[in-house]
Amino acid sequence: MTTVLIIWKISTGCWRNNPRPAIAKRYLISGKKQHIINIISGIAATGICVGTFALVVVLSVFNGFDGLIKSYFSILDPDLKMVPAQGKFFDPDSLASGVLDDIPGVASYARVIEGNALLTYEGRQFIASMKGVSQNFSEITGIDSLIVAGGFRLEAGGESLVVAGQGVASYLGISLNFNEPIRFYVPRKGLRASFSPEKALNEALAFPAGIFALLEEVDATTVFVPLSFAASLFETGNHVSALEIRLANGVPEKKVRREILEKSDGQFLVKNKYQQHDALYKTMKTEKWATYLILAFILVIASFNILGSLSMLIIDKTEDITILRSMGASDPLIKRIFLLEGWMISLVGTLAGILLGIAVCLVQIRFGLIRLPGEGSFVISAYPVDIQFQDLILIFTVVLTIGFIAAWIPVSYLSRKKLQLNPSARE
Repeated sequence: MTTVLIIWKISTGCWRNNPRPAIAKRYLISGKKQHIINIISGIAATGICVGTFALVVVLSVFNGFDGLIKSYFSILDPDLKMVPAQGKFFDPDSLASGVLDDIPGVASYARVIEGNALLTYEGRQFIASMKGVSQNFSEITGIDSLIVAGGFRLEAGGESLVVAGQGVASYLGISLNFNEPIRFYVPRKGLRASFSPEKALNEALAFPAGIFALLEEVDATTVFVPLSFAASLFETGNHVSALEIRLANGVPEKKVRREILEKSDGQFLVKNKYQQHDALYKTMKTEKWATYLILAFILVIASFNILGSLSMLIIDKTEDITILRSMGASDPLIKRIFLLEGWMISLVGTLAGILLGIAVCLVQIRFGLIRLPGEGSFVISAYPVDIQFQDLILIFTVVLTIGFIAAWIPVSYLSRKKLQLNPSARE
């Protein structure tokens, strides 16, 4: 039946209008005689569909987590962070403040001192990352929106106040209802050794005023205190460890960053939101593309079904090949017919996998059917999903390339075995 249809297409002029797609399509959906070949082709298309579907879903979930973490970190992170290129502390009045004051795109900036400190509260001890900030810190970041108890206050009535992360507060058992101070201990500067704790450590008291919640890795380690409180503990004087900068609306971050670097003459590093957590973002990106390569390798294995399907089809269609040649078809044209057949299998599987993956992602975005394990342990309850067009284009291109290579190998090899004409036939 397939042979008759091919001859009819040739005789009615379809040959002149490029017969390759039509013939390849007939071979792709052939009659009962080729039932086993159809099954193998279906398995090949299904394997590609499943692999493509997995790529779309997995990459979209990675994009969802990446966007979620960036959105949460952006609340607490400044637009730019200025730190010394060498050493840990610097005097902002000597150069940094003057540099920032001369740049129109800088709306405001806060002075920051960061370091580790030992906290004790009602017999419990915890080593936390202490961040001393100036009073305008809430203007630089969105810390006010993260408060879950109390408020973001750093001083009251001459007393120093502390705003602790939810994890730190939970571990120490901090309560805002009791007027019990938190004790901070930091090793004294320049002291080598001492048997007396009073001489070895700087000590200061601060009363809890608020609790904030963001992400577990931040909540479980961070506390905010007044800048003067941190300066006294670390004995830094007028020196700070960083300047956190908020840009004016609509000002390009790259332009301001470049101006700061030029005016500071290489004495400072200026980090954007991504660079402030570069290790985390690089790890996430590495995991994403490692997963992509693993799934792509699985697709390569699945594409071997195309090799088997085309090999059997070429062997089975020896009679059709002879008829096509008698009608004037050249060897390269016949090879392209079978090559297009293999590519059609890849195309069907790829399109089906992409559409199915997009549908599942849209359902997850709308209804959140697949929940995260450990209800209540995360800031979200369902897996986040973000479909990105560039990922779909990359998946489509890579999968079709794999399918093309998988189809080209058997066609190229078997053409030397089954598609050779004897000299008399060519004449």
